[in-house]
Amino acid sequence: MTVMDRITEEIAHFIGTLHLTAEHAILREAYQDFMARKAQFSDPEVSPLGNAPFEAAHELLGFDPEVPYRSPAPDMHHGSPWHFPTFKLSFSPMDMKAFELPTGFQWRMPDSVSVSVTRFEPPELEPPGSVVTYANQTIFLSDDDYFGVGGHGLKFAPAAIDNTALLAAAKDAYSLSPIGNLGKPGSSAEIIKVIKTAGEALDGFTADPAGSFHVSVHQAERLDGIYVNGERVDEAPSLEDYYKFEGKEQKEPGSEVGKTGNAVIGEDGSIIVEASVTLTAGGNTLVNEAILKNFWTAAKVTAVVGDHYEINAIVQINAVWDTDSVSAGLCDWSSDAAVNQVLNIAGFDRQDISSNDAADVKDAGFPQFWAVTRIDGDLVMMNWIEQFIFQSDNDVGILSSSGATTSVIAGGNLGVNQVSIFELGFSYDLIIVGGSVYDANIIHQVNVLFDNDVVGALPGFQTSGSGSVSTSGNLLWNEAHITDIGGADRFAALPDAYLKAARSFADGGDSLSKGVLTDEAFAGLQGLRVLYISGDLLSLQYIKQTSILGDSDQIALAMDALKPHLDADWTLSTGNNALINNAAIYDLDSFGKTYVGGQKYSQETLIQAELISSQPDHLGAQNPDALVSEAVLFLDSSMLDSPGEAATAVYVPSAHDAPTDDGLQHMLGH
Repeated sequence: MTVMDRITEEIAHFIGTLHLTAEHAILREAYQDFMARKAQFSDPEVSPLGNAPFEAAHELLGFDPEVPYRSPAPDMHHGSPWHFPTFKLSFSPMDMKAFELPTGFQWRMPDSVSVSVTRFEPPELEPPGSVVTYANQTIFLSDDDYFGVGGHGLKFAPAAIDNTALLAAAKDAYSLSPIGNLGKPGSSAEIIKVIKTAGEALDGFTADPAGSFHVSVHQAERLDGIYVNGERVDEAPSLEDYYKFEGKEQKEPGSEVGKTGNAVIGEDGSIIVEASVTLTAGGNTLVNEAILKNFWTAAKVTAVVGDHYEINAIVQINAVWDTDSVSAGLCDWSSDAAVNQVLNIAGFDRQDISSNDAADVKDAGFPQFWAVTRIDGDLVMMNWIEQFIFQSDNDVGILSSSGATTSVIAGGNLGVNQVSIFELGFSYDLIIVGGSVYDANIIHQVNVLFDNDVVGALPGFQTSGSGSVSTSGNLLWNEAHITDIGGADRFAALPDAYLKAARSFADGGDSLSKGVLTDEAFAGLQGLRVLYISGDLLSLQYIKQTSILGDSDQIALAMDALKPHLDADWTLSTGNNALINNAAIYDLDSFGKTYVGGQKYSQETLIQAELISSQPDHLGAQNPDALVSEAVLFLDSSMLDSPGEAATAVYVPSAHDAPTDDGLQHMLGH
């Protein structure tokens, strides 16, 4: 954009106007001449349509830029051919009998033999590196609230609730698991020790029949299917049927006229304020989620010189202590019938993908060359995930209605640990392990909940409005799935040809015999990609999830000291907590078969334990009457100045059954 001063702009404007005027005059003259000529050619003659003759006196050639440059031919890569060419000899086989070769003579194909053969060079393979992940996710939250709402003028100071009993209960829950205290390994030797220790602890595990937990154990060389609280089922429950993560759905607009907030405007214009008290002292959500997908390396054939040790284990423990004490004065209130939901869900699955290629191997050829990459030492694939949430939500409060809409939220906390690992690495046709294979997939889940609530009413507390109290409705959810990719019947004894190949590789060679190349698993392959591991192949996938929640609430209900509001609606919720553990492991073992030269050990174990306790004597739950007594003793000091008279902030109910007095009762009396 050109910026001009005012004078320059005026001059430019004048020149532009002059040019436009000249253009208009020219166009006006040309237009008149055009219209005059148009009348002369109103009906021009048009030649009839037809095929016009076409003839080219020259030959069309391809594009030739007349550039003399020609790219050079590719250089011949000199090296020993993989296939000797077949050509006709200049002498007959009979002449070979009289033909003697000099001592030490060796046949050698010249590097520049000009024959039409396909030459293969072994591809350069990259060996996989070890992959190790340690993840420790921890959440600690203390949300112990104290609140006093309304004009009751009281102090409520019951004995504080500590978490000693909660931690002791969590310790008891952990004691049920035989593998609850596995140490984090830091080397190959420690990984092997952890896997063997877990296998020995799980082998033949039996639960104590005299214990308070209901424990079910399933153990076999192979487990398959879905188990819920120890029972085999066809379909796993869906979390969406038990819990919604999104907020509560908004209520549809009702038929009430002009309802906004806590006030209702009637048709006559009167305004009525809704008197209500709503308490949410629970509603906490604790979530641990971990997904592991180990697709780091595998082969169509795995040859193990040593032992093959494999374990899959899921341990799930749910424990809830729900000891609730509600004052007898609230017996006419509606009580939420929701019960505690305790679910342990486990699934074992094994997918065999080798059968898809077994139909087309009859007429297929076998590989003629191979490429080898090696690892001198151990190959480690380990993911160690620990997720821990500890939350304390022990609330203490005293409530009274002040004639307005009162809402107290002392819970509703959300804690989430989430991790997702997807390891996609290398695939081979043959993996030879000079040592042993140790493979373990372990999921350990524990939920512990204390929901021991006390709800009491002070003397004189009453209400003509609706009242509801909910102290349970908790959800404890453990869900775990282990999926192995590789058939359970893929194992066989190690053939001699593979053993010789392993020894050759151990000595530094790279030769494969015909017995290896003609394995039916390699049919249809032109060449083999071979990985040699001189040490052990170690795969450990471990997920440990723990959620501990203490939600023991102590609530006292009182009347307003100045003006009791008997028509208030009361809604109390001290439960509805959700403890959710979700874990899944996808482990790639093999694309085909596995040969084992030593011992083969396989174990799959499922341990599911549940405890729902509602025994007051076990935890020494408080009596609501005792709670009320504690509240009455802790009055405001200003209320104790006249011990002979009732404190002005203490509500004394009237002795007659008349309706509620009007707002002038302090002047008119009864």
